[in-house]
Amino acid sequence: MTVPRQPSSPDAGQRHPESRRSVIRRRALTLLTIVLLIGVPAGYLVISANQSRNSGKDKEAKYSATGLTIDWPSRVQRRLYQVPIPLSSAQGVAYYETNNIHTSRLYVRFSVSNAGLDTFLKEMGTSSSKLVKDDITISGRDQKVVGWKFGGPGPYSGLTYKQKDPLPTLDVVVNRSNPARPFVYVVSTTTP
Repeated sequence: MTVPRQPSSPDAGQRHPESRRSVIRRRALTLLTIVLLIGVPAGYLVISANQSRNSGKDKEAKYSATGLTIDWPSRVQRRLYQVPIPLSSAQGVAYYETNNIHTSRLYVRFSVSNAGLDTFLKEMGTSSSKLVKDDITISGRDQKVVGWKFGGPGPYSGLTYKQKDPLPTLDVVVNRSNPARPFVYVVSTTTP
């Protein structure tokens, strides 16, 4: 049995040779297409990877820091740990945060006016009258974490403001060596 042959196309033998200009144009379009389909996404991936790596380095540096950072804690940290630093009169603010599965702590120190100290304690939920003279309420362990020493010129007074879990417990020590601008030290401890 024989299979019938299909007739050849009438244009089959009449193909014109491609000019040099159209060959160059076709190859340029092919190259451009390859660059756009492969090069642009690859470039995007390289840029994205570098940004991600740099972000990780920044976070690593921030969270591996030891000791106080001279800056304000974020609003979220201040709200979470209930440390209402007076915005209008606080100076020399520094903080340090530690976290583990059992306990999170925010260490904060700042100087403030006497009115600012009263405002701070009132917003915390207590008052200046609750400060006990010569009572260092911040533990030796917590002092060691951030390098605080309460043996220098004073007078010192302190208080512990306990709240029901999961709300934080705040230990406050006030140094009045400068009576016009007391220095406030706070350790806020939360247990998740």
